[in-house]
Amino acid sequence: MSLQTATFGAGCFWCLEAAMNQLTGVKQALSGYMGGPADLAHYEAVCSGQSGHAEVVQVVFDPKLISFEQLCLVFFSLHDPTQLNRQGNDIGSQYRSVIFYHCQNQLATSQQLINQLTEQAVFNQDIVTALTPASNFYVAEKQHQNYYLQHPEQGYCQVIIAPKMAKFRQRYADLLKS
Repeated sequence: MSLQTATFGAGCFWCLEAAMNQLTGVKQALSGYMGGPADLAHYEAVCSGQSGHAEVVQVVFDPKLISFEQLCLVFFSLHDPTQLNRQGNDIGSQYRSVIFYHCQNQLATSQQLINQLTEQAVFNQDIVTALTPASNFYVAEKQHQNYYLQHPEQGYCQVIIAPKMAKFRQRYADLLKS
């Protein structure tokens, strides 16, 4: 079996990680950091907005069971890709909308999808999702892994993530693990 890797930044990593881990064909989705240096790959530095890192989710998947394009469609549906360096009240470059592509095929697929979504006027404003070559991935601290599943009662999880997850499960019911 030949697994592939995809890396997405869509604001806070807790929601995206929770959703990606529910998809058939996803072997693992980990919250982490990408885009900056190793010595700044920790939550406090990333939260400062000065580290160069984005909060990301790195997804290891089986392309025979789920395509990179399907992962991208889920990514675009779980955040607002028209907001530059923010998602709602989360403001800063660490919350940027970004696809860190791992090969030229991922770059081409990402650009094609952005073009299609733009032509179909899916969003009311221009998509600002950056397409950036993947660099070193740094796994986030243990407390950030599976955060939504471990803390569903937490305020941010209830107000921000839970409604997104409900829409996600309804929209992508055919792609969910049984």
